[in-house]
Amino acid sequence: MAPNQMLAPQWDDRSTPSRPALAPYVPERLERPAAVTSRVVWRYAVPIAGLHLMALSVCVPWLFSWTGFLLCLFGTYIFGGLGINMGYHRLLCHRSFKCPRWLERTLVVVALCCLEDAPGSWVATHRLHHNDSDTNPDPHSPLVSFFWSHVGWLLWENRAVQSLTTYDRYARDVLRDPFYLWLQRGLVPVWIYLAHGAVYAALAFGGVCAAGGTASEAAQFALSVVAWGVVLRTVLVWHISWSVNSLTHMFGYRNFETAENSRNNWLVALLSNGEGWHNNHHGDPASASNRNRWWEVDVIYLVIRLLESLGLATDVIRSRHQRQ
Repeated sequence: MAPNQMLAPQWDDRSTPSRPALAPYVPERLERPAAVTSRVVWRYAVPIAGLHLMALSVCVPWLFSWTGFLLCLFGTYIFGGLGINMGYHRLLCHRSFKCPRWLERTLVVVALCCLEDAPGSWVATHRLHHNDSDTNPDPHSPLVSFFWSHVGWLLWENRAVQSLTTYDRYARDVLRDPFYLWLQRGLVPVWIYLAHGAVYAALAFGGVCAAGGTASEAAQFALSVVAWGVVLRTVLVWHISWSVNSLTHMFGYRNFETAENSRNNWLVALLSNGEGWHNNHHGDPASASNRNRWWEVDVIYLVIRLLESLGLATDVIRSRHQRQ
């Protein structure tokens, strides 16, 4: 079935898990997913390698500016936190709350500025991970290796992930929206990413010129803003997102005896605004909150609650013990 013929979701993470919980979970070494081939996915490998190399430019003192540094710092939380963690993950993947269409699409565009693929691909991969977590079909289990779960899984073709069958099963509800289907085609996400970088550069250049600076001063400032606020920030968001796939299935504690090796990792939780409470999430994936203990701070859930108080978020799914 083609994506534009998809009618209704087949995925519901509020249903009973496909595998019974094991207590305790004993991880075993895994091989790469059977559908992985030796073919390199260059459309991922080239941007990943290129942006990592470009990020090294921040080591050049000439490119430093406090504006660029602050844009990197706060942009990591805004683009990664609101775009990826709240927009892609809790809103699109798990439907843990609802919001107006304009706000949903704004969050998606913000997520696209992280260059983490179109929403349909992201959602399908993440739901596949939940369905087969830490078993061979899992796209990025660290039981294969740390490198594989962190970034290696993006570099080699996995025929079970990027296929119409997978999209139909795991992302039908997303791709039936014409806007998200359009984003799935061609290089649209890349052009959006490049456009937001151009906006950064143009505003920085124009701001210096408007303040009476020279063209060379404006160019230097614009380059510093792009190097820190776009390139380095993108790389940091990547590694934070990847750490949820890798570190939180390796190190930490467990509140729930789930049927995989998910862990609560305070460092990843701090960097990701609450995504690092990953065992809590796997124990109750439908919940808008990853918090289980009072000290497990979940910034993204606080933002969702703020939106709810403003009337911009509805049907916010509480934790299981509150639902019951």
